[in-house]
Amino acid sequence: MAALRTAWHSRETGGVEMEALFYIAALVGVAATGMVITRHNAVHALLYLIVSLLAVALIFFLLGAPFVAALEVMIYAGAIMVLFLFVVMMLNQGPSTVEQERRWLQPGMWTGPSILAVILLGELVYLFGSGTVQDIHAIVPVDPKQVSLVLLGPYLIGVELASMLLLPGLIGAYHLGRRLTKAEAST
Repeated sequence: MAALRTAWHSRETGGVEMEALFYIAALVGVAATGMVITRHNAVHALLYLIVSLLAVALIFFLLGAPFVAALEVMIYAGAIMVLFLFVVMMLNQGPSTVEQERRWLQPGMWTGPSILAVILLGELVYLFGSGTVQDIHAIVPVDPKQVSLVLLGPYLIGVELASMLLLPGLIGAYHLGRRLTKAEAST
């Protein structure tokens, strides 16, 4: 929270507003993550996961890290979610699953993620509309080379641990999505 205050405003000129926006985004992130864990089908969980990742991106933005927020949206909410949807589509194995997907995509299922996304959008509109973000040009731009030097320098162990955590997910996705030969299916 100290970074929040120093990066944007002093406490007297808007730090309380920033704290409120931070906690609202955090509540949206926790609620969306809880819904990801408790949903029974993958499509519903993916929608809530996207909202959760957008909430984390807004938190990064509020903490004065707009580049990390942009990366969060592009990499996680964009690329990783496309990968997950691709895996879900690979698991589609016939007309019965098409009917099941139609049942999953009922209009009512969009209500929860839409409400949470509208809250986050409202925060962004408030941030840029109210002048809370006073000097967006004062943010020092960080180019990708600097980010890669930091990630492959002092934070190399963290990056390697994250890649080791992602590897079982990729292996599991391959295992679930591959087609079995007749010999493999009979055993």
